[in-house]
Amino acid sequence: MDVFTTKSGTVRGRRADRDHGIVAVRGLPYAAPPFGDLRFREPQPPEPWDGVRDCTAFGPVAPQSAELPGAPVWSPGDEDVLTLNIWTPADGPGDLPVLVWIHGGAYVFGSSAQPDFDGTSLAGEGLVVVTLNSRLGFEGFGHVPCADRRAAFPDNRGLLDQIAALEWVRDNIAAFGGSPGRVTLAGQSSGATAVACLTVADRARGLFRRAVLHSAVNAFASVEQAARTTAEVAAEAGVPATRAGLLAAPPEALVAATDRVCARYAQDPASGQRHYDPAIYGPVADGVLLTADPLEALAAGAGGAVELLVCHTTEEYWLLDAVGSSAKITTEEQLAVFAADVGLPASLVEGHRERLPDATVLDVHLSLHSGLLFAEYSSRLAEAHARAGGRAFLARFDRRRDQAGRRVRAWHCADIPFAFGNLHEESVHFLIGGPPGEEDEELSRRMTGAWAAFAGHGDPGWEPLDGSAGSGAAAVRVWRTAAEESADAVRRAAKGPAGDASAAQNGFRDLWRTAGLPLLAP
Repeated sequence: MDVFTTKSGTVRGRRADRDHGIVAVRGLPYAAPPFGDLRFREPQPPEPWDGVRDCTAFGPVAPQSAELPGAPVWSPGDEDVLTLNIWTPADGPGDLPVLVWIHGGAYVFGSSAQPDFDGTSLAGEGLVVVTLNSRLGFEGFGHVPCADRRAAFPDNRGLLDQIAALEWVRDNIAAFGGSPGRVTLAGQSSGATAVACLTVADRARGLFRRAVLHSAVNAFASVEQAARTTAEVAAEAGVPATRAGLLAAPPEALVAATDRVCARYAQDPASGQRHYDPAIYGPVADGVLLTADPLEALAAGAGGAVELLVCHTTEEYWLLDAVGSSAKITTEEQLAVFAADVGLPASLVEGHRERLPDATVLDVHLSLHSGLLFAEYSSRLAEAHARAGGRAFLARFDRRRDQAGRRVRAWHCADIPFAFGNLHEESVHFLIGGPPGEEDEELSRRMTGAWAAFAGHGDPGWEPLDGSAGSGAAAVRVWRTAAEESADAVRRAAKGPAGDASAAQNGFRDLWRTAGLPLLAP
């Protein structure tokens, strides 16, 4: 059946291109277009429609300047941006587990239409897969000055969109064969941090029972910090940093102003932390939806009964260097300034240098920044939840590849095509080092199966963390190809535990634990 009835009206999908046993429904509105009188406001229900709505193409992406391979771009005037997509087995038994995906992109770019996120393979594992668009950039996370934070112009509008999508899933997913009581919320990078935020937000309580977080990013702001960012963006856009001034600026003006502010930080070595990672938006501790960083909230038990599956890659920040979005730290002086700017002690810098004896200064920086922004934060989220009595699983992605004189590292985003089962999409070949081999296919099947098993019954195939301090090493699943695992076995035999890639990563973890850093965004 390719026709489904929702509370807003009837929609028609079509059989997925790669698997005729899966029906894809694309561009289905879960909320009204957030512009005009609804701009900077909470998401509102979509207008109902008569007849059968054709939902065979992705909806418009949120306002942004990015042009991503294989995905649509935003154009001024595209307003119906709060849509979702569903992949479901055509002849499924019903009451299937549901996986809802939030894409990454530093809160300013990306969409559910990226080929990486096609849900066909996961749906073939017996899931109903939902991917969604939500507001990004200033539209989604810019602070709009308002006397009452509970009034009409809230912070965290992008998160509120995601809650609206989850409420839509709760109310409608049964029509697509999914169970509203078996929802897993998943995301990567900024999408993973959004998942962490919703895990601890009272307003999202009960909308999902499990969560998958890949490479959660250590980025969070106070209202005061968000207000300073608003002042910078408004000044660049040439409007007052007031509600009226911001409403008068069209979305494309705020997108362009945001890009210029980020570029200014990237070009100014004296601009502090934002020089190294010029991402200016993120969740705001507004005291309404969010009261604390998710790490603090999970440690206090706010995650409740939600089960977590957390993963990070072992060489996260090398991707940011490869695509030119990271500052080039190539001298000892620059490395010392970086450590001081982000608050890392000299002992931590030296510890990374000792564990990377043949590394360049740039590689030492990338290793440190990987831990600071992604790996250490992700790991601590899982450990904090376990120590607070929650159920949490931890994994690392460590697959590398050497091809044509180029080494593809286990870097940021490389794990996602494996987990979605989309290795043959040409747009992901830069991430994974070209077309996949047989061992890559086998690794992808294992990772896709782990997601499906976790979403289905809460067990991805290895032991959860037990919650005791320093207990993570034995309970971490390391994702590698069979050849890489065999090579590690040879190194272990020759050198002992120090020759094992997982042991090396545990050494980095020990360094960060010893440093005792709180890892909360300044």
